Amino acid sequence: MGALIGEVFGTFILILLGDGVVANVGLAPRAAVAPTYDWNTISLGWAFAVVVAVYVTAGVSGAHINPAVTISLAVKRGFSWSKVVPYIIAQVIGAFLGALGVFLCYRDGLVAAGMPNPWCTGPGGFTGTFWGAAGASSGSFSLITCFITEIFGTAVLLWGVLASGDARNLAPGANLGGLFVGFAVLAVGLCLGGPSGYAINPARDFGPRLFGALVGTKNLFNGLYWLVAPICGPIIGALVGVFTYDFFVTPYLAKK
Repeated sequence: MGALIGEVFGTFILILLGDGVVANVGLAPRAAVAPTYDWNTISLGWAFAVVVAVYVTAGVSGAHINPAVTISLAVKRGFSWSKVVPYIIAQVIGAFLGALGVFLCYRDGLVAAGMPNPWCTGPGGFTGTFWGAAGASSGSFSLITCFITEIFGTAVLLWGVLASGDARNLAPGANLGGLFVGFAVLAVGLCLGGPSGYAINPARDFGPRLFGALVGTKNLFNGLYWLVAPICGPIIGALVGVFTYDFFVTPYLAKK
């Protein structure tokens, strides 16, 4: 029970701060000359959200805070299969409650803006892109592109998670593993986040998406995007991450 409470609390922190930075960027005033908040702000906010969540709850539950991580650790790291479903339920509950926290903090602005979507991810669409004519739009990325990007992004996350806890590799010392995981999330956000918004965590997307639909944000469950890219993609990506780490890295590490 303590571990499940830890997963609820850790995922709550993750979404409170992660969706919180999205709401902040979307609602905050812009500077007259250049944007005060941008994609870098969101990427940094999410990275530090992971860091805080991991350090608060790792000693209680291992701070999976991500069903894809839980499933991959059950497949290749001996995590008990009997705990997988309870962990995932706890993570979704925590994510839902985190979205509630963001709603309570930003309610006035969200209501005034017509209840936009700070809750969950979606295919990116850039206007005024660097490549192309001024004011041109790249359009939204396709579902297959977003799905593939989620696989790659979550694989990178798993490589960071596995390496940070691997004493045979260059694992960070002095309890710095949580910071390294945050850096991995930052790298994914900055480098691979554009096409799909880098869910890389099914609970991170589904719990807030469900909350957003309940409070009136439109079109969150239209089509199959919500299932394919932010849920199936990260689960497959996590499995790709753990199997490739054990294929390309683990056999060649020096014996301790």
